[in-house]
Amino acid sequence: MTSLRDVAERAGVAVSTASAALNGTRPVAAATRRRVERAATELGYRPNVLARGLQSKRTRILALLFPAPRSGFGLTEMQFATGAAEAASELGYHLLLSPESADPIEELRHLTGLGLVDGVLLMEVGLDDERPAFLAGSGVPFAMIGRTREPGETDYADIDFAATARDAVAHVAGLGHRKLAFFNLSEDTHAARYGPAIRAGAEFERAAREAGLAYVGGYRPGSAEDGGKAFEDLVGAHPDVTALAVMDDHAAVGVIAAVARHGRRIPEDLTLLLVLSSARVAGMFHPRLTTLEPPSAELGRLGARMLIDRLQEESQGGPQRRLLPCRLVVGDSSAPPREGGTW
Repeated sequence: MTSLRDVAERAGVAVSTASAALNGTRPVAAATRRRVERAATELGYRPNVLARGLQSKRTRILALLFPAPRSGFGLTEMQFATGAAEAASELGYHLLLSPESADPIEELRHLTGLGLVDGVLLMEVGLDDERPAFLAGSGVPFAMIGRTREPGETDYADIDFAATARDAVAHVAGLGHRKLAFFNLSEDTHAARYGPAIRAGAEFERAAREAGLAYVGGYRPGSAEDGGKAFEDLVGAHPDVTALAVMDDHAAVGVIAAVARHGRRIPEDLTLLLVLSSARVAGMFHPRLTTLEPPSAELGRLGARMLIDRLQEESQGGPQRRLLPCRLVVGDSSAPPREGGTW
């Protein structure tokens, strides 16, 4: 079996240097680290992570928790995880994906009690989420992708919903629209006080009012069927609406079908925006939808780096906090309103 000494000899460095390069226990020149890693790969060396953890009291494993039963694990969530995993790997850590059960606190108690992880990265955070308080009380280092109502001293990276809403409203208003409707996420996400649903709704309404646009909210479709029904209700009550922002991908499918049933077209009769979805997903629609694309991978990277900074005691002073806006990607679903058009 290949040993660390074999790797050190192949790389032409001391055993202690090879250990530091592979384990990240102290700084090593980038060229030296690459030479050691190349030697380890060539020799097929695989360090025993758990044995190393027993010696250092660190496993260099981070857990990324996500409540899969509620939200699933789609492309956007995968981008969060990929970004976090890349950042962790760059800093010598491994990322463990851990879907939560119906009892997230019990799941956390079990996960952290095993002693297999150095820290926890939370995502899909609710305004009144109980997980941060549990981790803080347990003394387990953690950071959040998202934020609670009162984050306190917790490190977090999140979407700048205010800036995102302003960009969306400016786009719509710049095309000449005077009335904007907003379809939020489902009733279930609101019942769970899911942060993005609550914050996005409030910020879109604020941005529309400040821009002088009439605003119609209160709709929460969570499926294609619900999206179609919500659209019928919308145009029945507001036949002069010409622009709509939708947060749920499936609901957008229902909206497009409902527009077609009316014998109308997007964007000629309705400007349609997809909020908090990737440009890749928006490109699967016909027409290709204008989207507010979240910086998912970058938020994942930031969250992982914040957590590792805490673990390595490189973060001084108060909490680390970053807000990043979504990127407006203009597709084929945006156009000026048709003169005198009503539903």
